[in-house]
Amino acid sequence: MNKYRLAFMGTPEFAIPALRAVLAKGHEIVVVYSQPPKPSGRGQQVQKSPVQLVAEENGLNVRTPRTLRDDAEQKIFRDYQLDVAVVAAYGLILPTPVLASPRFGCLNIHASLLPRWRGAAPIQRALLAGDTETGVTIMQMDAGLDTGDMLLHESTPITPTTSAGQLHDQLSVIGAKLIVRALEDLVENRLKPQPQPIQGITYAAKLSRDDGGIAWAKPAAEIERQVRALQPWPGSFFLLGNEPIKVLVSELITHKNGAPGTLLDENFTVACGHQALRLVTVQRAGKNPTDGASFLRGLRWTVGHKL
Repeated sequence: MNKYRLAFMGTPEFAIPALRAVLAKGHEIVVVYSQPPKPSGRGQQVQKSPVQLVAEENGLNVRTPRTLRDDAEQKIFRDYQLDVAVVAAYGLILPTPVLASPRFGCLNIHASLLPRWRGAAPIQRALLAGDTETGVTIMQMDAGLDTGDMLLHESTPITPTTSAGQLHDQLSVIGAKLIVRALEDLVENRLKPQPQPIQGITYAAKLSRDDGGIAWAKPAAEIERQVRALQPWPGSFFLLGNEPIKVLVSELITHKNGAPGTLLDENFTVACGHQALRLVTVQRAGKNPTDGASFLRGLRWTVGHKL
């Protein structure tokens, strides 16, 4: 197998299996690019990204520029004389001079079956939409938003109980496997780039904390998907006064109805716009998760209470 001089460009946990897989194949990772350390957690202490930590553990050279748009940073990238760059959830836009610098360009590990769910949050948006499958696409990057030619892909089912956290882990492993295969096929000219079809394009808009608010007027099936899609971040929640209460696990209850937001039983079943949702596991800020029925008993709410 040919060994490449390459850059690895990634930031979150999703990219780590791919970084480890490329390392294990003996490629020369000349440099790892990751987003700069940022304040994180309750103490807002500045922390390095997961990819930077793994790269440094393996003695790799790491760069964390805030942008790749300036000439000086582009010259540094160009001077590495790379064969290829592997990109996995990096989080910064790669301008054209960067995309064109490596001999074989930049290969992106994208967590959807393109052209469906181009953009920042493909895992969560697939779950929110009720998709029954998703997957990973290895893409030859161009200047557009996830518009480049497709090189490899692999699908995986989305079950009625799949959470975003579970799907994230599955797709990160698939991505690692596919990028190793792509690198093996690259120099042998076995990759057959396929333009993305015009039909079926959707965009996975970036998520914010506000996306987690539960609107009880929506159908229960939609809210149940929301709970799975936004776990672990940003999380789904309802308000107890001014305090957000996270819903970690919920269950669709098809045989109960009522005015949206009405408490229907002592098992913390809440009426929605259509059918109802049982809040199986909930969590107050700074507290451990608890089962919904126990949490409800502590509130002393009676059936008929409006959330």
